[in-house]
Amino acid sequence: MFKPLPSVAILAATLAAHLPLHAADLTAQETRWLRAAAPVLGYSKQLKLPVDIIVQPKAKAGDVPLAMGFANGRCKLVLSMRGNPDAENVLAGVPEADQELLIEAMAAHELAHCWRYAEGAWHALPAGFVEVGEETAQDAELLAASKAMRETRREEGFADLVALAWIQRSHPQDYARVHGWLAKVRGNVAVPGSGHDTRVWVKLAENGTRFGTSATPFEAANLMWREGLLRDE
Repeated sequence: MFKPLPSVAILAATLAAHLPLHAADLTAQETRWLRAAAPVLGYSKQLKLPVDIIVQPKAKAGDVPLAMGFANGRCKLVLSMRGNPDAENVLAGVPEADQELLIEAMAAHELAHCWRYAEGAWHALPAGFVEVGEETAQDAELLAASKAMRETRREEGFADLVALAWIQRSHPQDYARVHGWLAKVRGNVAVPGSGHDTRVWVKLAENGTRFGTSATPFEAANLMWREGLLRDE
């Protein structure tokens, strides 16, 4: 089983390993989010994943608070909170005492993207998986956009499963609560079939014990991810 770093190895070590800023340069909001994400970032250090933390000096309204990007062979965990009144909309209605757990789950979701990138598996199907049928459209641009959306949806589905696998291992007593929150978030997706419509995978993970006892959350997510690929249309 994977072993997250103990919570005592939190913000200072995390920042020293990942962030080109001093803790004093961070806002209270950024510090709170990084404290909550620290176990996940500590685990990324154990795996020697190439993660840097980037703080946007001026975010835009509507930017997601956490996002993973890639540049020069490294993963960039981007915080977009400064000047962003919508930064914590994803936590709306969640009691403050429960928010850190959800932030930790979001960080695990983003770490899954980094792991896929570092493994050279970004937008790749699992070994041995064969797609049946071929998508067609008269408009080449629409076809390309649809395929890109499908690839994004698959990556988001994998990342959601990794986040849930992380919670199942680290906070099993809270699994149902986190799963219910994620199911609600994904259930409110604006466009069915869009890049963040991961409802197929989230539904498969309703019972956290399905993740089994694999060595890593990525391995734990893989079987259900493959199952969801067969159901995703």
